[in-house]
Amino acid sequence: MDSEIAGTKPLTERKPEYRTASGIVVDRVYGPAPDGGPTDADRLGEPGAYPFARGIQATMYRGKLWTMRQYAGFGSARQTNERFHFLLSQGQTGLSTAFDLPTQIGYDADHSLARGEVGRVGVSISSLRDMEQLFDGIPLDRVTTSMTINAPAAVLLAMYMVTGEKQGVPPEKLAGTIQNDILKEYVARGTYIFPPQPSMRLITDVISYCAKHLPRFNTISISGYHMREAGSTAVQEVAFTLANARAYVDAVLGAGLDVDAFAPRLSFFFNAHNDFFEEAAKFRAARRMWARMMRDEYGAADPRSWQMRFHTQTGGSTLTAQQPDNNVVRVTLQALAAVLGGTQSLHTNARDEALGLPSEEAARIALRTQQIIAHESGAANTVDPLGGSYYVEALTDEIERQALAYMEQIEQMGGAVAAIEQGFMQREIQRAAYETQLAIEQGQQIVVGVNAYTLEDEAAQSVLRVGGDELEQAAQTGLQELRAGRVAQRVAASLQALSAAAAGEANLMPVIVDAVRAYCTLGEICDALRAVFGEYRPGHF
Repeated sequence: MDSEIAGTKPLTERKPEYRTASGIVVDRVYGPAPDGGPTDADRLGEPGAYPFARGIQATMYRGKLWTMRQYAGFGSARQTNERFHFLLSQGQTGLSTAFDLPTQIGYDADHSLARGEVGRVGVSISSLRDMEQLFDGIPLDRVTTSMTINAPAAVLLAMYMVTGEKQGVPPEKLAGTIQNDILKEYVARGTYIFPPQPSMRLITDVISYCAKHLPRFNTISISGYHMREAGSTAVQEVAFTLANARAYVDAVLGAGLDVDAFAPRLSFFFNAHNDFFEEAAKFRAARRMWARMMRDEYGAADPRSWQMRFHTQTGGSTLTAQQPDNNVVRVTLQALAAVLGGTQSLHTNARDEALGLPSEEAARIALRTQQIIAHESGAANTVDPLGGSYYVEALTDEIERQALAYMEQIEQMGGAVAAIEQGFMQREIQRAAYETQLAIEQGQQIVVGVNAYTLEDEAAQSVLRVGGDELEQAAQTGLQELRAGRVAQRVAASLQALSAAAAGEANLMPVIVDAVRAYCTLGEICDALRAVFGEYRPGHF
C-alpha cells in the first residue's frame, strides 16, 4: 500500500532503514496497537497512578516545576561556596555537588596519590571543616543538596549532617540526595575503594540509618547516567540500572528492613541524549518497569514505593569540543526530552564542558535553558504531552521488552553483583560504545561539526582552569592546622571504635558520625575501613 500513496510513484527514502540510537527499528509511520495487545489502562494508566508511565504526580509541572540544578564544584570549598551563591542568585532551586578525584576515592588532599588532582574536577573535601566552608551562609533547611559521591558516601553524608547540626538544623529537616551507588562504579566509572560485599554493607547501613534519622533524604541515587556516558545504549541504561536497583533492594531486605520503610526514599539518575523520542520513551518505560517490580515482585504496599523519582542530566558524552555553541542546541533537546519524560530534577550541561569546567557565563546559559523550557515553551502546561503518541508508546513498549530481556539474563547469572563480577555489563557497554564509534567514523551516524558540517578554522576557546600548586599547598596547610588543633585522644578513640565496628556487624553510620564530629579526616576514616575491608582490584574480562 505504501507504494500507492499520493499517486503511482513509489516512495523513496534517504536511508534503506531507520533505527534509534539503541538500534530499535523505526517504522515509517505508527498507528494504534493491534487488537489483542495490552490495553491503555494496563500500559499507561493516569498521571499519578499505577503504573506511572504518564508521571508520578497527577498534576506534574502544573503543580510544581522540576528542581533546577547545576552540577558545581571545583577548587577549594570556599571557591565552590562562591559558585553556589552565584547559582542560587540566578534562580537555581537545588545544589548539586561535584567532588574531586581524591575525595571520591577516600584520600585527603595531602596524600601522595592526590598530587596534581586536588580541586581539579570537583571540590576538595578532606574534613568537616571543609564541609562547613562549602555551605557557609547556605541554610541547609531551605535547600536540597545532591552529592555525587559513592565509595565514601557514608562519610560525606555524615559531614553534611554534622554541618547541619552546627547550623542548628536537625537531621530530620535535611533534604537532598546522596548518590551512594557503588555497583555502577565497578561497571563504568572506577571510583571504588572497597570490594563489593563491604561496599554493599556500607550502602545498606546508610539506607537503614537514614530511614530512622534523615527521613527527607534520598538514601541512594541508582545511576544509569555513568553507564550511558561509558557508551551504553538507552535500553542498556534502563536494564542495568534496574538490575542494580534490584540488588540494592535485596540487600536492604536482607538487613531486616521492610520494603515500605526504605523504598520511598530510593531515587534514580538518568542520562538524556539526542535521540529525542527514544529518550522520552526511555523515562516512561523505566518508570513503568519500576512500579511493576516493586508492587508485583516485592509486594510493596505503599504507592510511594512504586513511584520512580529520578534526576536527569543532559549527556556529557554528546558534547563536542568542535563548534561548542552547537552544544546549546543539543542540551536544549535533551532537557526537553527529560521534561516531557517526567523528570523530577534536571541538570543541564554547559556548552564548554567538552573543553573544561564551565565558565559562569556558560553555566548561566545552561540554567536559562531550563527556565525558558519551564516558562516559555508550554511544555509544563499539561501533564504528559507526549502521552498517546503512537510512536512514543511503541518505543516505550519496545524499550521495556528489550530491557526486561537483559534483566532476565542478569538474573540467570545470579543477579547484578554476579553479572558485574563476570564482566557481563562491562562487555555489553564496551560493545555498544565500539559500535557507536565505528558508525561515527564510517559516517553512518552524523555528529554535526565533527564528521559533517565542519569548519576549517575554528577560533580557540577560552577554558576555565582550576587547581594547581597554590591550591594544593593551601589544602595541605589547612590539614596541618586541623590536625594540630583537634583533640588527639578523641580522634584515636573514634578511629579505633570505627575499626572495631567494621570488624563486626553493627551499623557503621553512628561511629562514622562520631568520627566526623571529632574532626577525623576523610582519609583517616577510609584508611580505617581499608584496613578491615581491603581494597578492590578489578579483574580482566
